Amino acid sequence: MLREFARASVPATYFETIQLKTRTCLQFIDLTEAIKQIVAASGIREGICNIQTQHTTTAISVNENEPLLIRDMKMALERLASRKRKYHHDNFAIRTVNLSPDEEENGHSHCKALFLQASESVNVIDGKLQLGKWQRIFLIELDRSRDRKVSVMILGI
Repeated sequence: MLREFARASVPATYFETIQLKTRTCLQFIDLTEAIKQIVAASGIREGICNIQTQHTTTAISVNENEPLLIRDMKMALERLASRKRKYHHDNFAIRTVNLSPDEEENGHSHCKALFLQASESVNVIDGKLQLGKWQRIFLIELDRSRDRKVSVMILGI
């Protein structure tokens, strides 16, 4: 289906931050409904919605919210970067960069993030996210319980 847009339309942006506290490592948090509400509040009818985590140990993913599949995805991520392995990042005796007073071992979470995205973009058509039948937008906690922020930017007309 081909669409035409008025050339006189002025591009607009709309921005919100979702703040939440995660509970555990490999928690999949479905943000879809919150993001739909943000898109509706934006007033933007045609454009792109970008969803971005502001953390190096979380990820954003579009996938299916089915409990057995989520269990499989957790197992796959754990196989890629097991919490039981040793990581140089966790050796505080030799590490000298980006250390904080409350530092905990989390090399596994950074390595898991390597295989995932920090952001996803979803089309907005007629003021609605264009997701497939089973598609949902997740924040995935790769580390431990923490306060987290997700930026949502909608660009369009």
